[in-house]
Amino acid sequence: MINPKDYLEAGMTLHGHKCPAMPLGLRAGAAAMNKLGVERAKDGQLLALVELGEGHCAHCYADGIQAITGCTFGKGNIKQLDYGKFGLTLVDKAAGKAVRVVPRAEVQAATKQTPFFKEYREKGIPASKVPKKIVEPLVVQVMNTPEEQILKVSEIFDYQLEKPIESFNSFICDRCGDMVVERYGRLFEDRQVCIPCQQDLLAGAED
Repeated sequence: MINPKDYLEAGMTLHGHKCPAMPLGLRAGAAAMNKLGVERAKDGQLLALVELGEGHCAHCYADGIQAITGCTFGKGNIKQLDYGKFGLTLVDKAAGKAVRVVPRAEVQAATKQTPFFKEYREKGIPASKVPKKIVEPLVVQVMNTPEEQILKVSEIFDYQLEKPIESFNSFICDRCGDMVVERYGRLFEDRQVCIPCQQDLLAGAED
C-alpha cells in the first residue's frame, strides 16, 4: 500500500510551499494507486489524466499527483484535460485498467472558507507568505482525514490507449537554429522550420 505521508516531505520540496492542495493531490494519487494495486511509475507505466484547467485555485493539487504517482511532465505521462475540475483518472497502461478519484466537493468548499483562503490567498498573498499557524492545521487535516471522508474513488474500469510512438528523430530549424523533434517540423517554401518560425514567416516577420 502506498502511504501518502511517506511522500509529504518530497512533495513539499517539489512544490515549494505549504498549502492544503498539494497534500490533497498526494491523497488522491495514493488512493488511485492503491485501488489499482500499482507502484509508483519509474517510466511510463502509468498515465495521469488531471481535470484541472488554467487560472483557478488549488492548481497545486497536480504537484501532489506528480510526486506520488511518478507521472510527470518530463516522462510525458501526465495530461491536463482543462475541465476546471479536480478529478484524477489514473491509468495502468499494461493492464488497460483505470480508476477515477475526485475530492469531495463539500470538503473543498469548506476549505475555501478558512482564513488561508479568505484572509490570504483571495487577497493575492502568495501561499509561501501565509503564516505557518494558518496553513499547518489544513495540511494536517488533509493528511489525516479518513479517505472515504475526503475522496470519492470509483470502481476500476477498462481504459485502452493507443501505444504512442516515441521519436528519436530531429532536425535543426533552418531559421532559428533550434533542435526540433521531426514530427513538429514544418515546411516554408524550401525550408524546414519549427512551428514558431513558420508562424512568423507566414505573418511576414523579418527573417
